[in-house]
Amino acid sequence: MVLAHLPAAMSSRPGGSRRATVLLVLGAAAGILAAAAGLVGGAGGRSLPPDAVARVNGQLIGAEEYQRVLAGLASDRRDGVDAEARRQVLDRLIDEELLVERGLELGLARRDARVRKDLTAAVIDSVVAESADREPSETELEAFSAERPDVLRRLGRLRVRQIWCRAATAADEPAALARARRAADRLRHGDAFAAVRDAAGDPELAPLPDALLPPAKLLDYLGPTALRAALALEPGAVSDPVRSRTGYHVLQVVERRENADVPLDETRPEVVAEFRRRSGERALRTYLEQLRRRGQIEVAASLP
Repeated sequence: MVLAHLPAAMSSRPGGSRRATVLLVLGAAAGILAAAAGLVGGAGGRSLPPDAVARVNGQLIGAEEYQRVLAGLASDRRDGVDAEARRQVLDRLIDEELLVERGLELGLARRDARVRKDLTAAVIDSVVAESADREPSETELEAFSAERPDVLRRLGRLRVRQIWCRAATAADEPAALARARRAADRLRHGDAFAAVRDAAGDPELAPLPDALLPPAKLLDYLGPTALRAALALEPGAVSDPVRSRTGYHVLQVVERRENADVPLDETRPEVVAEFRRRSGERALRTYLEQLRRRGQIEVAASLP
């Protein structure tokens, strides 16, 4: 079979499974399982349109897709793409189309859970693509921000530093707790943080950045228990030793920024992203409502 002899760059090109899924959508809409026709050139005297390189059972294979695959192959070959390789590319696209048609004929689009999932995702992507790519106007952004002031609200952030004392086993715990208590006492008496950390702490598994971070990001470094302790501290305050799965944490909040509303100019990328996301959701809801109105849907009187 041709597929088995193609270069790896062609047989595993990115987006192959998604292209097959989109072909399923297009094929189902166009009725590609109609009467058989010639694979290359015209069928029944018909000539190919200028933007196609083949017709398979009535389904056109576009010149744009053919050129895209050729370009991907050429990028992996130092000596370019010869006539034989071009024919292999065309054969590969024809074989793919035949397999897609056979998959439809076997009902895989309905029975195979993975195919159904990919098919659903492809349709959703096509519906929301226009909303996701469109650049909103300044008037639209201002109206959107006025209706949803939360999009202009920057969540509170904290700059936290910690001294961590490892307690990997039960035997480590007494000594680790004693070191953590000494570290907390020294910090409260004004000793330099770096000196206390070097004397009492262990190297952190994931060093905490010296920066203002939102709670969601701090969670990645501290874990839930230590984060709750940090959120309860005022700037400059030092926590008692906090036990976590890995050891004891002594925490100090260096700086705290509360929730604050910021001008649109400072948060424009986030507002645009949220505008597009919600526009895509609206487009999808509208599309689904149209499908429901067009469809014939029956629901059981009682569900099991």
